[in-house]
Amino acid sequence: MTVDETTRTVSAARAAEELELKREEFRLAVRMGLIRTVPVPDPEGTLRDRGSGRGRVPERRPVERAELDRLKAAPDFPDGLRERVRMVGAGEAAGLLGITHARFGRLARTGHLSPVRFYLNRYRTVIWLYVAAEVTAFGEEHPALLSGRLPAAVREREAAREDLRARNWRTRHLALLLRGGDDPWARAAAIASLLDPVQIAEVVDDPYERAYLDRLRPAPPPGFPVAGAAREVADRLVRADDPDEILWHRMSLALALDEARAARQAPYPGERPWPAGESAPAHAAPAHAVPAEPGRPPARPPISPPVRPPSRPRGRVGRPPGRGPGTRGPGLLERIRRSLPGRTAGAGWGARRDWR
Repeated sequence: MTVDETTRTVSAARAAEELELKREEFRLAVRMGLIRTVPVPDPEGTLRDRGSGRGRVPERRPVERAELDRLKAAPDFPDGLRERVRMVGAGEAAGLLGITHARFGRLARTGHLSPVRFYLNRYRTVIWLYVAAEVTAFGEEHPALLSGRLPAAVREREAAREDLRARNWRTRHLALLLRGGDDPWARAAAIASLLDPVQIAEVVDDPYERAYLDRLRPAPPPGFPVAGAAREVADRLVRADDPDEILWHRMSLALALDEARAARQAPYPGERPWPAGESAPAHAAPAHAVPAEPGRPPARPPISPPVRPPSRPRGRVGRPPGRGPGTRGPGLLERIRRSLPGRTAGAGWGARRDWR
């Protein structure tokens, strides 16, 4: 980082301190777009979390000094900014609306309010959190839902045992992730993070692209369990489960992949991705690469040697250059066959091709 950048920006921790925000409040403010951060490209050309190595974490990026001055110049600073990112549970949200906890739960399950975060308590019960300012605004805009009998449409959805809290959270979570940056591959990875691996494999048939999307997978949301039964519950909440929701994300992922491929091609594992318009050097491709499968469009600009081997579940790598048929050394399986008691290479079942 240059001297000019050091004086022009401050770290995320320092920015939160100057704005008098707690860590969770600062995270939410960045995700909601209330605080603009500065993207920092890593050596691979994408915006990554320098702390974890997986995905992008916008709330860890530096903040420009001018942005801090703009926020601190607001007449209601710091209480106004803190109130806009204050999170409340269902009980406190019901108190803000002046309704019972049960009525608030009915409104939340039928999709009238969207959670901004969740966590699991010690009993592995899902606790949903809402933005207090949004809860108050909902009460001002829909006073008829706060008293009297709920509309018939709401009662029918409740009778059908619909619970849209997880789906609304996923929609909001994805919107906050996509707001974090403009890298097309990272945007596609954000969409893929809401799909099951089987669904991703059906949309993304290239294993190199799937590996790259996994490398760019966003970090789990704050408070996400690390392991155990709580992690299984949280995984189910993060992934789309409704058929039309799955279809929507599959279509969104396919469109995002088209944009990402137009920008640059997915690299091999361990290879630096090359930006759009820049041609990779010849040594960037593995020595055993062969042309792509017939009928498939070329995955990247042609270089020498070709860079995309055919994707097949199993196969044997060709003989390295410089070795003739008579100079090939014994492979690992050949040495294992020789070491078996009573077995020799080229005899018995050890010589069958399916052993190879």
